Amino acid sequence: MQSSINLVSRLLLAQAGACAAIGIGYSRRNLPWLVLTLVLAVVVCGLATLVRSGSHGAWLTSITVESALVAVGLFRFASAGYLGGTLLAIITLGALLHPAVSRAFAPAPGPAAHDLGLADEAAELGSSVAGP
Repeated sequence: MQSSINLVSRLLLAQAGACAAIGIGYSRRNLPWLVLTLVLAVVVCGLATLVRSGSHGAWLTSITVESALVAVGLFRFASAGYLGGTLLAIITLGALLHPAVSRAFAPAPGPAAHDLGLADEAAELGSSVAGP
């Protein structure tokens, strides 16, 4: 399970590196895009450290961020021919959605005491309404 988490974290770091390297080479003359590219690379590095925690929330956050990056990357590719780190974003999103990886990020099962059935809850409610 930990190997799946490490794989996704490494893919995110590779994506950040590729995004920064391609962005620096492609948009040297356009300072706002260069800054945006570097900020995006830092955000993806931060996402990689968040993923290392292995929590379910980190998995959901990374799927959300990667989906947005894929959508923006495909739009940017269609409009400007700029691919950037979109290929690695697609690969990382595919890895995140793989069933084995999603099981690695699954929340731990809670204690059985909190898992009452409907009959138990109704009996508890009835005894509290009836009083002592």
